[in-house]
Amino acid sequence: MTKRRPGGADEAVEETTSEAPQPETDHIEESTEDAEVDAPEGDTSDSDDAAEEEASVEEAEDEADEEAVEEDVVIEDDSELDFMGDAADEVDKRVAELTTDLQRLQAEYINYKKRVDRDRELVSQNATYKVLTPIVEVLDTIDRAREHGEVEGGFKAVADQLEKIVTNLGLKKFGEPGDVFDPNRHEALSHMGTDPEVEETSVKLVAKAGYTIGDRVVRAAQVLVVDPE
Repeated sequence: MTKRRPGGADEAVEETTSEAPQPETDHIEESTEDAEVDAPEGDTSDSDDAAEEEASVEEAEDEADEEAVEEDVVIEDDSELDFMGDAADEVDKRVAELTTDLQRLQAEYINYKKRVDRDRELVSQNATYKVLTPIVEVLDTIDRAREHGEVEGGFKAVADQLEKIVTNLGLKKFGEPGDVFDPNRHEALSHMGTDPEVEETSVKLVAKAGYTIGDRVVRAAQVLVVDPE
């Protein structure tokens, strides 16, 4: 750069600019790296001991957790056994109840069947009784005709066929001389005195025969009786 002086002479004046000194960063970085590398060895050993202690604590916690899990498994197994035992008892109880119910139903069914069969038989007997009761008088007429020898020829065939039909229907004839007198089956028309040959009151003569259907008396036999001496 040139400057003009008052005398007119130019004088070259060199302007110098001063530059500020730059900081020595390389030295700072090197010192930092040296500080990191030159860390004391004692701190490393302390961290290793702490790590070992932490690992021991974790192992102890893991063992405790495993023991707790085993205890839980044992407890669960025991509870499961108790549950299975209770379930088995409940099943046995239910089976016993159902067996009792089945036995009761079977007994009720058997009684019902017996009652139905008995009622059915009674209905059948009642129907037969109503049909055959009037025929009893016809059978009495046939008996009297047979005693007088008047049942012959075609009349005899009809009489035999009729007696066979009513017998198949369950109508039975009873009452013979010598039968022990039974007031439920015999109607005593008269006493004929005593008879040394009998030990209790017995039928001496049958006026009309009696008839039954099953255990039911359609008509009592009309008889004459004798008493023992």
